[in-house]
Amino acid sequence: MKLAEAKKRAEELRKTISEHNHRYYILNKPVISDFEFDILLSELKTIEKNFPGLITPDSPTMRVGSDLTEEFRQAEHTWPMLSLGNTYSTDEVNEFGERVRKALGYEPEYVCELKYDGVSISLTYEDGRLARAVTRGDGNVGDDVTINVRTVRSIPVKITASGAPEMFVIRGEIYLPRKGFEKMNADRQSRGEALFANPRNAAAGTIKLLDPRIVASRPLDCYLYYLLGGQLPADNHYDNLMAARSWGFRISDIMQKCAGMEEVIRFVSAWENERKRLPYDTDGVVIKVNSLEAQKALGNTAKTPRWAIAYKYAAEQALTELISVDFQVGRTGNVTPVANLRPVLLAGTTVRRATLHNSDQIEMLGLHYGDTVIIEKGGEIIPKIVEVDTSRRAKGTEPVTFPEKCPECGTPLIRAEGEANHYCPNYLHCPPQITRRIIHFVSRKAMDIEGLGEETIELLYSRGLIRNVADLYDLKQDQLASLERLGNKSASNIITGLAASLTAPWHRKLFALGIRHVGETVAKTLAAGFPDIDTLMKATEEQLCSLPEIGPRISTSVREYFSDPDNIKIIRRLRAAGLSFEGTIRTAAAKGPLNGKTVVVSGTFKGFTRDELKAAIEAAGGRNAGSVSGSTSFIVAGNDMGPAKRARAAELGIPIITEEEFIRMIKE
Repeated sequence: MKLAEAKKRAEELRKTISEHNHRYYILNKPVISDFEFDILLSELKTIEKNFPGLITPDSPTMRVGSDLTEEFRQAEHTWPMLSLGNTYSTDEVNEFGERVRKALGYEPEYVCELKYDGVSISLTYEDGRLARAVTRGDGNVGDDVTINVRTVRSIPVKITASGAPEMFVIRGEIYLPRKGFEKMNADRQSRGEALFANPRNAAAGTIKLLDPRIVASRPLDCYLYYLLGGQLPADNHYDNLMAARSWGFRISDIMQKCAGMEEVIRFVSAWENERKRLPYDTDGVVIKVNSLEAQKALGNTAKTPRWAIAYKYAAEQALTELISVDFQVGRTGNVTPVANLRPVLLAGTTVRRATLHNSDQIEMLGLHYGDTVIIEKGGEIIPKIVEVDTSRRAKGTEPVTFPEKCPECGTPLIRAEGEANHYCPNYLHCPPQITRRIIHFVSRKAMDIEGLGEETIELLYSRGLIRNVADLYDLKQDQLASLERLGNKSASNIITGLAASLTAPWHRKLFALGIRHVGETVAKTLAAGFPDIDTLMKATEEQLCSLPEIGPRISTSVREYFSDPDNIKIIRRLRAAGLSFEGTIRTAAAKGPLNGKTVVVSGTFKGFTRDELKAAIEAAGGRNAGSVSGSTSFIVAGNDMGPAKRARAAELGIPIITEEEFIRMIKE
């Protein structure tokens, strides 16, 4: 590589790495894996090693990533809080051992500990009391989150044991146990809120919340793993942690002194699978020189200590068997295939199901029943099948085919031109469509009716108390109180919630009706264009299509909905119950880098939920659109972008950008 070429590539890498640092430390929403990040950093290190004149003071190789935010007061670390060098190879672990031996002139003792997947924290104690809790920040300065850390029950706010120095710093990792994380997500799902992607992101986001009451309500935990101070009880790392345990700190039992690299490698190998049985996430092993004198002699680089290294385990996948495929019918009739798998342990949880998205995904994978499949979880909430091991396929197995008729009501399925999904058009009499439409109606972003969760709706439907959304407003408290799992208090909350929903804004009432292709954004556009439902019901195709981003598909869906006598009857009953389908929607556009741009979002994303991505577009002055048309400015594409949208974009010459490119665009 020539100097000019190296300079250009180094600048590109610094910019990319800095952006990923921002996503990881500030937004707590990484868009690439640790392994991918380390590859970028390693490439930059190699260039800077070969061309030392290209090294800059602000290079990511010269400093740790920063999690500093403006919401918290910053505090300086008494001792720099460096990050660890990473490796994914036991050969490189041995090379680390060789470097240490050469530098010291002897084979030191090591301490191996598990690497917890959470948020690093530095705790300062003065006169036995927790004085400060500071995040890693940029290694020299971090955010003072003491008020939040005081709510973490496993972190003592006062030390009563004798023997502790007057002032010391102890560092560790705040994390969320898997069960606590799953409960948090279950609670969020019941409230219609976006789910957390993984425990690490949830812990990082929680510790930076501005309301300590919310922090206290979440089951954060902490392991401590490093003690610093001027008057430490021992001259080695291991004994100092044992002393800290006697003072009341939570120190892991999974820690081992090793006489050399052979014992270190055995520890790494032993815990690769065993760690999956633990109730919390770990992603590797930290290897430290035990002697503090040896640590001092080895010293640090600008970013990492030379006396420690982190070995990271490879991203987890699992092999299992495809047993069957369920075809689930959603509220708008969309049929989604979900794979049923032979149970397998993956990333600490037992996986039994995986999403297949649509018929195109099934065809692309070439799935057969009984296939051995490779599944991956990563940052996904629901695991997905990424590959089929066709070498293990038995002879005579049947391919997975998409049904021609609705699996619930037998109605022939439809796949509209340009769409990826099949759907059942029998929306009035297909049972899952009915219940899921009612669940949608009561959800937080629609009518937001407290007390009516998914299980309660299904209970009311099974008891014959509701058959459509209008039936909700005919419910009586004594009817509800007599049902199992409810009672007087729950029944009262539901009746109160129904009454409160009458004042919901016009666009949310329109969204709540569940008209096919009318999501939140389209509902706002329609509500802004038509002051009430009567005007909307009489709208012609020309009037509808004159609105921004309303095309023939949405127009047809809206007019078909309002031409159905059963839907009109439901609307009349809702009005009789007190719902007023009218209002004024103000559409003052935000000023920003996307002013005048119409953006389509397609696929799944690592750093954003789709709602967050759409909110970011609006905040930057752009307009969201659900379909690709000649007025589309560009498409933000994640994983599993719909092939129909991709083909339409190619046909119209519309640019497709990645999530990372979108982030750069709105930053600029």
